[in-house]
Amino acid sequence: MISKTYHTNDSRPSSLEDEFKQLAIDFDGVLHRCSKGYHDGTIYDPPIEGSLNSVKEIAKKYIIIVYSAKARKDRPLVNGKTGVQLIWEWLDKYGFSDYVKDVTAEKPRAVCYIDDRAVKFDDWTQTMSLLKNKKVI
Repeated sequence: MISKTYHTNDSRPSSLEDEFKQLAIDFDGVLHRCSKGYHDGTIYDPPIEGSLNSVKEIAKKYIIIVYSAKARKDRPLVNGKTGVQLIWEWLDKYGFSDYVKDVTAEKPRAVCYIDDRAVKFDDWTQTMSLLKNKKVI
């Protein structure tokens, strides 16, 4: 799901320039199939179909930042490697690395976020209805 998109003509006094140049993409469930969840901490699946072509297209207009909980500093090493190192290896293996500027655990400033677990916010009535329909609450 893509959350609210901001444009350079939006009037937001706290905006920083990179909010209009960067697009953030979640790693697991959006680029990496992640069919077994955390499993053993490895990155075991191939890309989700269409993800590389989509990233190439997005990269024509935006700087791409990949974010993932795997990149958190408190995550255990896997085969002596951090989650960031594992993600970069996977990005390189499948041809994504030329299109990605950074991998982070933090949600970066961006024009929008592509995330498989997102709930789009318009207002609280609509949001609560979505949460109830998904049986989250």
